[in-house]
Amino acid sequence: MADTRITADITPPELRAEGIAASVREGWVRDTQLDPREITDWPARQARAVVPFEVVDGRPDNPAGPTRRIGRDLGAWGENAAADALVTAGAGADRQVLLIRRGDAGQWAIPGGMTDASEHAEQAMRRELTEETGLNLTGVPVEVLWSGVVDDPRNTDWAWISSTLGRFELAEPAEVTGEDDATDARWWPYVDLDALHAALTAAGEQLYLAHEPLLALAANT
Repeated sequence: MADTRITADITPPELRAEGIAASVREGWVRDTQLDPREITDWPARQARAVVPFEVVDGRPDNPAGPTRRIGRDLGAWGENAAADALVTAGAGADRQVLLIRRGDAGQWAIPGGMTDASEHAEQAMRRELTEETGLNLTGVPVEVLWSGVVDDPRNTDWAWISSTLGRFELAEPAEVTGEDDATDARWWPYVDLDALHAALTAAGEQLYLAHEPLLALAANT
């Protein structure tokens, strides 16, 4: 039987003709073009991509596969590179993980965000960590655990998020506070992913689902 599911254009008004200028002024939009076929530097973007991708008929092709969504709900067409900082403290039954409450979704997530044009992933994750939690880990080594396409609800066939996950390990929790895009920052039990879910549920809170695979990976490495 033929697949009859609809492919939806999820581009919001702020990324269409009527709102693009205001979004650019706000500073979160990199591409002013309303159609990805107007982009002229695809080879350069492909060369620096976190995850290799193809361009088909002038449009970038999500390397994670079809999403049933087109258009964009992100600042750039094609790959939107991000970096996430997973910070743990303690070990064994006392291990905790630092999460922030996202200002947009209200759910708890790993601190992180989009990389600036001239940044490496490690620079971005350290910057985002300080901006969102007040925690400066200069001098603390980072271990890169993973890089790939994040299963984010804003992803489409033509625009998606690829992130690099780095882990910082501390002997004990440090003082943190929710800042910038985060409305709160807190240490949570992290013996394993089940313990984290249980603690969040007991507090009436939810985990940002796009980060669940990353937290599961880090819990087992």
